[in-house]
Amino acid sequence: MQSTNPPGKRSRGLGRWRPGWLAFLLLSMAPVWALAASQNEAQPILIEADSADIDDRQGVSVYRGNVEVRQGTSVLTADQVTVRHPDQKAQKIIAVGKPVKYRQRQEGGKPDIRAEALQAEYFTDSEELVMTGNAVLYQGKDSFRSDRITYDRKSGMLKGGTSAKGKRRVQVTIEAK
Repeated sequence: MQSTNPPGKRSRGLGRWRPGWLAFLLLSMAPVWALAASQNEAQPILIEADSADIDDRQGVSVYRGNVEVRQGTSVLTADQVTVRHPDQKAQKIIAVGKPVKYRQRQEGGKPDIRAEALQAEYFTDSEELVMTGNAVLYQGKDSFRSDRITYDRKSGMLKGGTSAKGKRRVQVTIEAK
């Protein structure tokens, strides 16, 4: 299979995945985030990595080494990103890093949304995001922290700690205004 993209910069197999998924985690807390996330969905997805291995027969693409996934105002960085895409449609995206980092730029002077975890998995059909390993979400000085954080985009449900099948308690910090 030939590509017109430079080696290691191939984006095939991502289907409907949107790196702006973490912005949806906090939609219920700040409606302005919805606007930024919806604007990202219309933007192209750009992937850069030191290497890319794409196996269309097995339906798996693996991007390794300083992986950067951009879409609009969202950036995800990881050591490795694996996309499972049977029938050319992304079903599961797994990002691994030390840590995986995410940033969503906000408009109107609002602080950026940032997140970190050792691993993040996104299931496209159920629209569920699972972050594990020292998972933390920030906006400004506010934070939501646990060993496991899950977010169901369909229901808008955010869970941490034991309700997300984690083992540690949730720590939420809300700074005084």
